[in-house]
Amino acid sequence: MRTNDSIIKSIWDKVTDVQLNQLYMYYEILNEESKKINLTSITEIEEVYIKHFYDSILLAKSIDIYNKHIVDVGTGAGFPGIVLKIIEPSIKLTLIEPTTKRCNFLNKVINELKLTDVNVINDRAEIAILDLRESFDIATARAVANLSILLELLVPFVKVKGYIVPMKGSNVLEELDSAKNATTKLKIKHIETKQYMLPMDKGERNILLFNKVESTPNIYPREYARIKKKPL
Repeated sequence: MRTNDSIIKSIWDKVTDVQLNQLYMYYEILNEESKKINLTSITEIEEVYIKHFYDSILLAKSIDIYNKHIVDVGTGAGFPGIVLKIIEPSIKLTLIEPTTKRCNFLNKVINELKLTDVNVINDRAEIAILDLRESFDIATARAVANLSILLELLVPFVKVKGYIVPMKGSNVLEELDSAKNATTKLKIKHIETKQYMLPMDKGERNILLFNKVESTPNIYPREYARIKKKPL
């Protein structure tokens, strides 16, 4: 067993050798491609395993993802989406990323790891939504935007009774407070905040769970420039 496999086993004890090998291949591709394009500033193997892989798996510890249709908005180098697909192959995954070079990277990972039922969309969320409104069981995003902005981008993708699961840092209470108006207008309910500490004092992760109570009004999401200028 590779040294860093134990980091994954510590959080996902049902991980298989095949999945551990896929995660290691993912690390190798990430490390190599990060030398060419802007994917992540974190490339040291232990840091990748904790701050990207372990961190992503926390979402699967927070909500049942088995057999769910998940959209990861602004996925970047594939976190948390690709990691979730590796550890729970039953999910159907859509990755939305506006940067073409990152989409090319994602497709390379998908092909080399032989992942199935993964769709990469090279577009902005507010454009992708035109074909995908209320199509998913779960929408998530990590390190994309302030919560008020993020919710307007995520909520329209989710079916009624589905879940919006943003991954946030330590200032989560402040962001939640400022997003109260957004939750009302977008017709969602905050159910729970799950707080975790990453191993080896590598930081804090808060995973927010929102339930979609009613269908999203068609005026949302607005154009991104308007969302950013005047968040809900």
